[in-house]
Amino acid sequence: MTEPEREKETSREFDPTERGLGWTYRTLTSVVVPRPIGWISTTSAEGVDNLAPYSFFNVATTDPPTVLFSPGRRSHAEDGRTDTARNVRDTGEFVVNLVTGEFAEAMNETSATLDPDESEFDHAGLERAASTVVTPPRVAGVAAAMECELHEIQAIGRHELVLGEVVRFHLADRLLTDDDRVDVTEVDAVGRLAASWYDWTDDRFEMERPD
Repeated sequence: MTEPEREKETSREFDPTERGLGWTYRTLTSVVVPRPIGWISTTSAEGVDNLAPYSFFNVATTDPPTVLFSPGRRSHAEDGRTDTARNVRDTGEFVVNLVTGEFAEAMNETSATLDPDESEFDHAGLERAASTVVTPPRVAGVAAAMECELHEIQAIGRHELVLGEVVRFHLADRLLTDDDRVDVTEVDAVGRLAASWYDWTDDRFEMERPD
């Protein structure tokens, strides 16, 4: 779009309280893009391994290293919580697995609604890799994973905000430079857009930050 065209561009204003939850959800998830995907593995109190993707996911702070994700409520669940949310509340542990291009379809498979005694690992044909500090397994073969211990859960409207402190990083050699830094150009991360749309980091550009 040229500069004159931008000057002529019009916009409309909306009050989310007048539009309803469905419209607001679709608008938020269409505008806040791309969103990183936290592929969260947990283990229930009964020992069932769960795995589910969450695109309401990000870094909360680096000191202590803390990540967050936000599971919504589920009408079909007895307590309204997803299996992931219930498992984290019960056990205080979870693992974040990085979703890269080769795992995109498997990640999508793990978004299926299963019975609590079924494991998404088995449903999607994924192998488990043992964690070091926490009980939930990692997804075998992922380029990066973070073992987390629960820091806090906050109820916010229809969602719960789960914050977990990272207690172990697992990073594939191919991601690392000689001084153990992650080379971001090697991270082929999948991001969530809206509806059934996704993207991945295959078109990067660099800008130096000003002083």
